[in-house]
Amino acid sequence: MTTYIVLCIIILLAIVIISAGVKVVPQSETRVIERLGRFHSVLSPGLNFIIPFVDRPKIIYTRRAETVGGRSYVRTVATNVIDLREQVYDFPSQQVITRDNVTTEINALLYFQITDPKKAVYEIDNLPNAIEKLTQTSLRNVIGELELDETLTSRDTINTKLQAILDDATNKWGVKVNRVELQDITPPESVRVAMEKQMQAERNRRAEILNAEGEKQSLILRSEGEKASRINEAEAHKQSEILRAEGEARAIILNAEAEAEAIRRVAEAVAAGNTDPATYMLAMKYIDTLREMTSGQDNKTVYIPYEASSVLSSLGSIRTLFK
Repeated sequence: MTTYIVLCIIILLAIVIISAGVKVVPQSETRVIERLGRFHSVLSPGLNFIIPFVDRPKIIYTRRAETVGGRSYVRTVATNVIDLREQVYDFPSQQVITRDNVTTEINALLYFQITDPKKAVYEIDNLPNAIEKLTQTSLRNVIGELELDETLTSRDTINTKLQAILDDATNKWGVKVNRVELQDITPPESVRVAMEKQMQAERNRRAEILNAEGEKQSLILRSEGEKASRINEAEAHKQSEILRAEGEARAIILNAEAEAEAIRRVAEAVAAGNTDPATYMLAMKYIDTLREMTSGQDNKTVYIPYEASSVLSSLGSIRTLFK
């Protein structure tokens, strides 16, 4: 009976020792093994064997988010599991001061990944706390170089600067900082009220500028329309004057041609009757002039110059011509 009990105890101890020496590591996780208090190896995912009671996983600290009563809490816990996946730390809001002395609350998110488990364990104590404090101090330094307006409009610039600073500082810890995101930037209430008033004033200014530009454009278009209308009227008047002048010139030419043709025919007729054409034409002009002088209803006294007697003497020649 005693032998049976001892055999059971030995089998139980063997099972315990074997189970303590066999470590199954899930994918994307690892363990840092110490042998007699000194670094020995880093376990890879899968089945691993260690010496029980001689090799022990190194205890590290990590952050875990928990929900209690509908509220989320983040607490630091001790564990021997090192997660190699990308992790995110949501840091609580902190107050920072801008270059223009405005106190602002900022909440940041940090995305990082452990690339060297050995450094993450031995180069820094309490890695989550170190990353949080480093992020807070770096954020204060970056925001302190910017004014409030720049802080509100330059999130990408702030994220890039923080990512570069944190990645350089955590490199010796075996940590790769992939990116930093600012969640909320909350200025004081008085500053928010002033910013809203400033924004409203800016909107009013833009509206007035747009109205002024619209009126200016309207006046320009109206003046251009009036200018085009006057140009068209002037062009039409010009064309009308040109056409009228051309008509008058054409009429004068036609009258001159008709008169020339009449003179030519009269000259031919006078020449056929052996009468001087010049005398005939002069007599005709005098006759027309006398007709105009004596026309009208009023009684008129007409005085004929003595020199006109020679012209009147040509009437006999005209009478002979018409015969």
